[in-house]
Amino acid sequence: MNKQPPTLTPEQLAKLRKMGKIFGWIFGILLVVGLLFLLTFNWITDYIWLDNLGFGSVFTTILGSKMTLIGVGFVLFFVASFITLQWIRSSYLNHFHESQLPPFLAEKKLSRLIIVGTSFFVGILGSSIVQGLGWEPLLKFLQHEKFGVADPHFNMDISFYMFVLPFLEFIVYLILTLAILALLVVIGAYSVFHMYRLSKRAQLHIGITIGLVGLMVAAIHFLQPYHTLLSNQVNIFQTSVVYGLSYTDELINIPKAYILAGVAIIAAVWTIIVLYRGRINSAIIPIAVYVVVLIAGQGASMIVQNFVVSPNEFQRESPYLERNLEFTRAAYDLDGITEEEHPGNHSLDQEMIERNSLTIDNIRINDSRPLLDIYNQIQTFRTYYRFNDIDIDRYEIDGDYQQVFIGARELSTEDLPDQAQTWVNRNLRYTHGYGIAMSHVNEITAQGQPQYLQRNIPVEGTIDIDRPQIYFGEEDYNDVIVNTKVDEFDYPSGDENVSTRYEEEAGIQLNGLNRLLFAIDQGSFRFLVSDQLDSESRLLKTRNIMDRVQKIAPFFEYDSDPYIFIRDDGSLAWMMDGYLIAENYPYSEQFSDDSNYMRNSVKVVVDAYTGEVDFYIVEPDEPLVKTYQTIFPDLFTEEIPEDVERHFRYPETLFKVQAEMYGTYHMSNLEVFYNREDFWQFATENYFDSDVVIEPYYITMKLPEYEEEEFILMVPYTPRNRQNMIAWMGVRNDGENYGELFVYTFPKQRNIYGPQQIENRINQDSTISQQLNLWSQGGSEVIRGNLIAIPIEDTIMYVEPIYIESANETSLPEVKQIIVAYEDHIVMETTFDRAMDSLFDLMDPERESPPATDDEQEEQPEDEESMPSIPLEGADMILEQFSTLFDDYQEALSSGDWEEAGRIMAEIEEILASME
Repeated sequence: MNKQPPTLTPEQLAKLRKMGKIFGWIFGILLVVGLLFLLTFNWITDYIWLDNLGFGSVFTTILGSKMTLIGVGFVLFFVASFITLQWIRSSYLNHFHESQLPPFLAEKKLSRLIIVGTSFFVGILGSSIVQGLGWEPLLKFLQHEKFGVADPHFNMDISFYMFVLPFLEFIVYLILTLAILALLVVIGAYSVFHMYRLSKRAQLHIGITIGLVGLMVAAIHFLQPYHTLLSNQVNIFQTSVVYGLSYTDELINIPKAYILAGVAIIAAVWTIIVLYRGRINSAIIPIAVYVVVLIAGQGASMIVQNFVVSPNEFQRESPYLERNLEFTRAAYDLDGITEEEHPGNHSLDQEMIERNSLTIDNIRINDSRPLLDIYNQIQTFRTYYRFNDIDIDRYEIDGDYQQVFIGARELSTEDLPDQAQTWVNRNLRYTHGYGIAMSHVNEITAQGQPQYLQRNIPVEGTIDIDRPQIYFGEEDYNDVIVNTKVDEFDYPSGDENVSTRYEEEAGIQLNGLNRLLFAIDQGSFRFLVSDQLDSESRLLKTRNIMDRVQKIAPFFEYDSDPYIFIRDDGSLAWMMDGYLIAENYPYSEQFSDDSNYMRNSVKVVVDAYTGEVDFYIVEPDEPLVKTYQTIFPDLFTEEIPEDVERHFRYPETLFKVQAEMYGTYHMSNLEVFYNREDFWQFATENYFDSDVVIEPYYITMKLPEYEEEEFILMVPYTPRNRQNMIAWMGVRNDGENYGELFVYTFPKQRNIYGPQQIENRINQDSTISQQLNLWSQGGSEVIRGNLIAIPIEDTIMYVEPIYIESANETSLPEVKQIIVAYEDHIVMETTFDRAMDSLFDLMDPERESPPATDDEQEEQPEDEESMPSIPLEGADMILEQFSTLFDDYQEALSSGDWEEAGRIMAEIEEILASME
């Protein structure tokens, strides 16, 4: 007998349906919560990270403005879409019977669902567009500071152009974009069944949409006159000699903009009227009139520019050139520059050298690029250490003000052996680099290597470093976990490794919900299951210092070359320069793309051990930084510690922009400025066997009117298409004088040798060029270092190091000769002191040579006169001998036999000396 399947009673079916609805609601809620969690997950983890650093309010301020814009954008696009689609449906229902329309239009519920769904989608799309483009302009618009300077034409404060105008244009272009999209939809919808010809409602709808487009175009034209102060474009084909308002702008372009605004408004109203009356063909008339006026305006601008301005350009543009000159200087902070004349005398003597001993003792005879290779070979010790960069700074060492090279020994886990590339090693054990290396800028060993002030592991040197571990730096670091059950690798010591434990409470504590959140964030299940982690473990996140500061304050632009320094407590920290760059400074010439305003009002310090970040304001009266201070009051640290301020360096990037602009805008005579008669450009030099533009460089020197040496950033100028030095520009870096720009000009009636002229004379010197050519034989490379111009009191001299590097990959560049040039004299010797002695011998052959130092006496042969001279006729034999010696030298370097390498190089130098 077959069993019948049990049947459910109506009550049971009702219960099942009820339970199904409950589970459906639960599933729906969980789905929505899950989607919201996925959408906001990065916000949650970013907030936890930023709040841990003390910048939670920065995150909430930016997020709040974004959410506001998201809401405004969604409402704007949703409402616009809903009204547009609802009007289209209403027009069809009004014109056709429901039986003639498809269900998605005829059925009220279905059509309403489609309209709301489509509008919701458009609202989501619009909200993302608005918040992505507008959060920063919104905050600046709402809380901007005034500059206190008005433009001379419209009498508007500069803040209007920088903060108000961009936001107004953002609003106008947003509505215009929305109106154009609506117009395309409307035209497409009413093209079906020729509705645009048959329906009054359709015609009115098209007319109003076109009218809205017209009104936005009118608004753009109404704002256009302000743009004449921000560009040198006078029409689509021509530019003016003036950046900012020009003669053609004032005579034609500004009135034309107001006329076009009026025509656009009239055209918009006319279009609405004629379309409502059904005169569709007449709608083309206002559009045609607008186009004609637009073309006529361009034509009038071209005629005035060609036939009124060009024949007498200087006279027409003089008032505007003066504004261009004044406002560009202000935009780049050039209006306070002091300009003095440097006599360029031939007054160098031994007494002057002694008076400026600190300047002489800090003349740079090493270069950072070859030095980086040396540091990475001599001071890394293990394959997983790396120096990313060598920077220049100054320290008070043993009571002396000394300029130094400094580099951070960072950890690169990518360079660990393959068998060591485990999760524990990469995330828990190998967590940090170790210490720094520091060397004199002006001292080298007998082998041509840098003379170290700080070196080795553990760090040895003249400055105490109590916390040498580098957890945060320039490397592309992965996130690591500290305070785990695994001891961290600290540094190698012989055949063993020394371990350490993290001693600070920095980082995100991995307890409770944090552990789950950051396990998801890191994409690592081991965060949850590893028995090496406990509630005291901390995640050090975003350890690359550039990424770190950009995530905290993305509205600044940062210098690409941070530098490490030693604080008074023996800890290490990184210094970074934050730039404030803007586009809409009236009358100012652009230096890059549309940017025409630049300041370095913010210095950022990142602790190399804890990752703590401080934003210091160094220009408290600058309006842009005051605006950001108003927006983000908790971002900045008010008081600057002395041990931080002592290591402020005026940034090369800003100085280079200022110096380039000053090359043109130093001309105060309008006619000279108009003709660019006295244009200055950066000098060139021979560097690494090619001619390059000299980059600004730091030197220690005593300015003529001051008693003490100071840290100066400088660059020499030459006239356009000439090589003589016409001037040099510098900026002070120390103490209360930080940021003071100055220029020294040389007499124009006589030649002052420029860097490239010195380089050419070095190339033409038969003795020097012969020796350089000999050294380049036998598989070695001669590297010409930076040619440094050294102003001393009322004169100037040049110094250039010569490196020799063998061809194999493990070779070390070594400083083997120093070239000193002064007036018509050029000498090359193995040391700077010898070069100066030789220079003074050439300048005064009858002078009494100073007694040799003990070191020099040891290096001199017992009987210099008895040394055999080698005839030049035996050049082939000499070259063969050099080739053999260089091969031996390279082999000694490769095997790490520095003593043997030094002996061979001394033999080479002895042969060269005998040839003289």
